[in-house]
Amino acid sequence: MQQITIRRPDDWHLHLRDGAMLAAVAPETARYFGRAIIMPNLIPPVVKSSDASAYRDRILAALPEGSDFQPLMTLYLTEDSDPADVKRAKEEGLIHAVKLYPAGATTNSASGVTNFDKVRGVLETMAEIGLPLCVHGEVVDHDVDIFDREAEFIDRVLDPLRRSTPGLRVIMEHITTKEGADYARSGGDDLGATITTHHLVINRNAILVGGIKPHYYCLPVAKREEHRLALRAAAISGDPSFFLGTDSAPHLDHLKENACGCAGCFTASNTMSILAEVFEQEGALDKLEGFTSLHGPKFYGLEPNAAEMTLVKGDPVIYPDKIDTPEGPVTVFDPMMPLHWRVA
Repeated sequence: MQQITIRRPDDWHLHLRDGAMLAAVAPETARYFGRAIIMPNLIPPVVKSSDASAYRDRILAALPEGSDFQPLMTLYLTEDSDPADVKRAKEEGLIHAVKLYPAGATTNSASGVTNFDKVRGVLETMAEIGLPLCVHGEVVDHDVDIFDREAEFIDRVLDPLRRSTPGLRVIMEHITTKEGADYARSGGDDLGATITTHHLVINRNAILVGGIKPHYYCLPVAKREEHRLALRAAAISGDPSFFLGTDSAPHLDHLKENACGCAGCFTASNTMSILAEVFEQEGALDKLEGFTSLHGPKFYGLEPNAAEMTLVKGDPVIYPDKIDTPEGPVTVFDPMMPLHWRVA
């Protein structure tokens, strides 16, 4: 196969940051994707409906002229979140999800949840109105190995939370383990899971073998090869539980390449080429549209994009190594393999 046409894809987990970084990276996503779920972990975080409205305006202002990209906003769940404000934001069409960060789990997560009893009212309201909860699924206990934090979260936090809040729709974001994929399959219509582009490509060797490779460091951290293969199997399965959430997360190079480097891979620029390559490797190009363009809208109760995207196979596609911003460069994720598919 030398060409494939699919519905225009969406990104169900995206970091756009703010200010100069936002202006530099937003066009990279808008070039390919129709919509994206926008992460709220700014400083300060997007907690109230007024915060989300103002952030949406800044995103729209950063888009190229004539762009029809739609940012789908979220609120950052804190122990002080107001159920009435969350409900009002959903009813007004302002937000499409609420994001749960266990406090300290990842970049800008210090305002996250420590005591889940304090957010019970918000979660019950979300279950009543059908507003999804996007979950960063890792425990943060210092005595739990970083490679085990996702599996521990499922057992200790996620499963009890879902059982205690019937009807709550949950997205397990950026799953990285076989346990995560298995649990997502078992959850019924109220449970979905996003898979990133980079976790389909790298395992933990990419970060650690031959020296520390900071641009492959992300959270949740990449795991063993058996888990990468489990994620590939889930992505190409055609199971509507699984859909694309790139977790594209730009950081300035000097903040990645230091003694305490930031977590995140910037994949917005070349994601569709990488995914086509991966799905072709697995003999599953016919499943690419479902993963990138159909399963996510179905879970969120939205129609697929009407527009289409055509990808063409040919000579290797060369993407820029970096995206320039006024504050410094951002390195584009290197998949460590030639990419033969380009967006026509």
